[in-house]
Order: sequence, then C-alpha cells, then structure tokens
Amino acid sequence: MKILIVKTSSMGDVIHTFPALTDAVRANPEYVFDWCVEDAFADLVRLHPGVRYVHNVAARRWRKSIFSGGTRRAIRQYVGTARAEHYDLIIDAQGLMKSALLARLAGAPIAGLDFRSVREPAAALLYSARHGVERDLHAIDRTRLLFGRALGYMPDLSHLDYGLKRTNAAVGDGRTVFLLHGTTWPSKHWHLAGWTDLAASLVARGLQPLVTYSNESERGIAEQISSSVHGTRMIDKTSLGTIAEIMAGSAAAVGTDTGLTHLACALDLPTVQIALSTAPGLTGPRGRQVDVVSAEIECAPCRRRNCPLVAAGDIQPCALTVRPDRILSKLDHMI
Repeated sequence: MKILIVKTSSMGDVIHTFPALTDAVRANPEYVFDWCVEDAFADLVRLHPGVRYVHNVAARRWRKSIFSGGTRRAIRQYVGTARAEHYDLIIDAQGLMKSALLARLAGAPIAGLDFRSVREPAAALLYSARHGVERDLHAIDRTRLLFGRALGYMPDLSHLDYGLKRTNAAVGDGRTVFLLHGTTWPSKHWHLAGWTDLAASLVARGLQPLVTYSNESERGIAEQISSSVHGTRMIDKTSLGTIAEIMAGSAAAVGTDTGLTHLACALDLPTVQIALSTAPGLTGPRGRQVDVVSAEIECAPCRRRNCPLVAAGDIQPCALTVRPDRILSKLDHMI
C-alpha cells in the first residue's frame, strides 16, 4: 500500500507527525510512505527512515504569486509527479484548506479529521474518509490516532517513538549543549544577558555551548553570544540535516518555543524549553528527557506575538523571571 502524507509546515508540526509514521511502519512494514512538505523542511522529513520520497512544495510562496507562470509550472510539476505515483491513500495530517487542496491535487482518496476535529472544517469537505479525534489531546497523540484510524490499528499512546536514530555523530563528543535562541515571535525571545550567562556557566562546567542562526537577526544574537563567552562555538547557517547531525552528538539542548527545540526532543536529547509568552499545552515539546522553565509572572503566558508592556526591542518582564540558574538546575539533573 502506497501512502502520501501531507504535512507541509511548520517545523514543530512536521516533527510532531514523526511518531505517527513510526507507528504505521511498525503496524505494517509493507506500507510505503511518501511525504508532501514545504521545501524548507524537506531535509527534516528525510531524517525519518520510513519516508521513501519527498514532494517539495512551496505553498507559502505560491499563495503570494498564484497567477504567475513560475507558480503555475511548479504546481503542474507537483501534480504530475504526485499522480504518477498512483497512491492508494493520502493522509492530510494538517487539516487546513491548503493541505487538503494539495492532497486533492495528488488524485487519490484522502483520509483526514472530521468536521468537529479538524482545524479548518472546510478542509473536511475534500476528504473521502473522515475520522473523529478528541481535540483536548496533544497534537502528537491526535496525529497518531488519525493515522491509526485511517489505517486500521490502535497506536500505543503510552509509548513515544519519533523514529529518528542517533548514530555516533561525526560532530560532537557528548560535551556540547545547543542554545536554541531563535524563534519567530518577539515575545518568545529570551534576553541576550540570559543566554550569555547560561553559556558562561556551561563553559565553567566543562561543556561547550553551540549557537546557530537561520536569518540575519538571529545571526547577530549568535555572534554576540559566541563573542561574549570564550569557548562558545557558532555554527554558520546550514541545512536542517546538518544541524540534526551535530545535535545528535550533543549532550543537551536549551531552547525557546521554536522548531529546533522539538527536533532536540525527537533526537532524544535532554531538553529544556524556555516558555515565556506561550505555554507548552497541547503543542509543547514531548520526549523522555524534556522539562520546561516557565515565566513566573501574572501576565504569562499572554499568547501575544508582541509584549504590550514594552517597546519593540526591549526586554519583556516575563523574560527576566527565567534565570539561568533555574535552567542549569534542570540540566544538572538531566546530564
């Protein structure tokens, strides 16, 4: 049976789908899985050994230039490649109109969540089979149950396996700690002094902090951390596959509410998440070795993109309540 998974973004959402794929391969090793994903996350999807082929799409860019010749050619190429595979089933693991349309274009029966379970109810109109899944479950469990109901097995939710294998990585000797400072919302950012103090404390413990970046703003922060704390290593912008390889050889990770923190969990690293404007809730990091340090202030979590209490670029009060010693205490217990 040949199955196409449609889960295009974001990084955390893609990673949250890995355990469902692991379940399905375990339930029936004869299943063949391909994946439709945003091109930015194609390397990430290839990390899972259960994925045979990856369809790269650029739905985010396509929406901005839907009538351009380049966009139409790219869509036609996706349709032609996907339909040539003659899939037996497509699972829309995202539950949005954009993912349902991509699934429909692939030309095979679609399984997805029912009207009461899906994120955008209109998407369910395009499904051949609709499955109800409780909305008050973690996103990982919801996706695992969807796959199980679509393919006829019951996943064991008491056991979590992302399916990624940590090999003897070429980079890292188990004494490095990733500091994942980059994130999309300004209100999720921890402050620079916190990162530098944490990096200095790690160096004093005989550990090497690692920092990286994905854009120029994050690069500036990474450079300031690495230049302020001797012994910190900065990894230039690179592919997610390379970051995963380096991360797999690390001792631990500390991160904000960001996709790379979920990747650390998937690689079974001891991981501490810094939660400021958001709470872990039903989409937070999950794994065998995961802990959270939350802001200790009445207004947190505000769930706002920008803190209303300070001007843009200033340190929000919630960030100051997360002290490096709180993070170090959790890391010391983990590693």
